[in-house]
Amino acid sequence: MDLYCVMGNPIEHSRSPWIHARFAELTGQALRYERRLVPMDGFDAAVSAFRADTSGTARGCNITVPFKFDSARLAQHVTPRATLAQAVNVLSFRKDGMHGDNTDGIGLVNDIQRNADVALAGCDVLLIGAGGGSAGVLGPILEAGARRVVVANRTLAKAIVLVQRHAVLALQHHASLEAQALHTIGGAFDVVVNATASSLAGGEVPVAASVLKRGTLAVDMMYGPSAAGFMAWARAHGAVPRDGLGMLVEQAAEAFEIWRGVRPPAAQVLAELRALVG
Repeated sequence: MDLYCVMGNPIEHSRSPWIHARFAELTGQALRYERRLVPMDGFDAAVSAFRADTSGTARGCNITVPFKFDSARLAQHVTPRATLAQAVNVLSFRKDGMHGDNTDGIGLVNDIQRNADVALAGCDVLLIGAGGGSAGVLGPILEAGARRVVVANRTLAKAIVLVQRHAVLALQHHASLEAQALHTIGGAFDVVVNATASSLAGGEVPVAASVLKRGTLAVDMMYGPSAAGFMAWARAHGAVPRDGLGMLVEQAAEAFEIWRGVRPPAAQVLAELRALVG
């Protein structure tokens, strides 16, 4: 049996095993997919242990918070989009070593444009946070044609580094790209994406409501109870709230195609998952 898993800390909330099991069922693929809780200082050892699992053949794994930078360091072969992000959320185990990719960005873009029916071309986008989540999605947002993208972070220096790394890509796509501190954000945006861990930790929304206008699409990368606070805040200020469930399914579909060479029906699985979780 081919083995796959999702690694992270925390991990018990992850819906990835259900999603990939459903993908496998719908595409006729035989595999097993599980969660693996990784100690905060034990990522390399966890990957080694998974690859040595004798219950089947380890083929790859998804990587979630907080190990996306660690997996980028560990992979011997990294795709251009993951190189730009310097973060990897998909590892594939092949004969020539570990291959790393990042499907977060295209997953978010596909969810916004296909499932939420919001075209990013010409939009003003606020990306909150400068960690692994933001690093994975900034490039695809620029490639989708956003007019202006502001990366806002508690530590401004981290946002500046992320923006500088994407400056050439922004120039190629004729986009305005800037870094700001959380308390200095000016104006309202068409799309606001919360890529911080504030929701996961149950913290307050890290920006003022002035970043929203009526009809703003406000997306939290988290889902389930973790996203409830952000979504309630967005709804209360006239925005259209969206959790990260669609992004999760869309990025998983990209990973599944990388691993299995088959494109699963993401929209169907997203609808089923929303019905399942209510």
